[in-house]
Amino acid sequence: MAPAKATNVVQLLLGSTALWLSQLGVRTVAASKSVTAHLAAKWPETPLLLEASEFMAEESNEKFWQFLETVQELAIYKQTESDYSYYNLILKKAGQFLDNLHINLLKFAFSIRAYSPAIQMFQQIAADEPPPDGCNAFVVIHKKHTCKINEIKKLLKKAASRTRPYLFKGDHKFPTNKENLPVVILYAEMGTRTFSAFHKVLSAKAQNEEILYVLRHYIQKPSSRKMYLSGYGVELAIKSTEYTALDDTQVTTVTNTTVEDETEANEVQGFLFGKLKEIYSDLRDNLTAFQKYLIESNKQMTPLKVWELQDLSFQAASQIMSTPVYDAIKLMKDISQNFPIKARLRMNILICLFQNLRSQH
Repeated sequence: MAPAKATNVVQLLLGSTALWLSQLGVRTVAASKSVTAHLAAKWPETPLLLEASEFMAEESNEKFWQFLETVQELAIYKQTESDYSYYNLILKKAGQFLDNLHINLLKFAFSIRAYSPAIQMFQQIAADEPPPDGCNAFVVIHKKHTCKINEIKKLLKKAASRTRPYLFKGDHKFPTNKENLPVVILYAEMGTRTFSAFHKVLSAKAQNEEILYVLRHYIQKPSSRKMYLSGYGVELAIKSTEYTALDDTQVTTVTNTTVEDETEANEVQGFLFGKLKEIYSDLRDNLTAFQKYLIESNKQMTPLKVWELQDLSFQAASQIMSTPVYDAIKLMKDISQNFPIKARLRMNILICLFQNLRSQH
């Protein structure tokens, strides 16, 4: 009987524990009301090594090629190392040419995948060539394609008789003193052994001023993972369909009170109405009417005109820099969160200046 009783006690304890855990899990799920949103791009995930190279290219063309020399076959470590270890390895290589500030900027660029669209742009250019079948990397020499290194010399012989390719602003050109040379465009994934083999041959020819060597990123087998981007300014609006009866008189009173409270605000769209009412006390009613108009117009999200979009970044930076230090962060936060509305500040000031000039003349 003792073993049977012990067995029953154990089963009872296990059953009560499972029931307690299940109830705890239900409560945890029910208490969580957060909403997680993922913003996925239309292209697959791009390698961080290529994004790091684009960051280097933005610093200088010289740093791009110096960084490239140190990571010629770095991609082979991706197969044996974890993603985090490979990430740190890229940062270590980049740290040879960047200070701590720029390393932090590179980390931030990685987090928001700022250079992923640039990699996809090169990928799209390569797709338009199109690439030869079964080639990890290939070169284009004045509209002639090959993925064999030993054919490069042959294609260079009559390259001058063929049309010279168009080069884009973002192309990576190997440093050379001459520009009027046959153009050899390499489509390859930096860090792979195939890329390294092509690069050694082409860089040697470029140093001897035989060719103009141009590199464009090309990934033969893109990742199967989605490219998730950082999103901002996302709002989840949930509308209640429940009917609620309200007294019209009370609604009007609340609305009027709200408008009166808003008109007490000192600054609206760049106008300091408190100061203006002190200086022009005889125009107090007109200023109040104009202030109410600006407050109501703030709530309207009408499309901006083309001329309203000119120099907006300069206007915002100028306003932030001219603000006292203690208020600058607050103002920057306000501008970034309400940028479409703040963009009309410049338009309103110009209109008022124009009207003032007309009244004087």
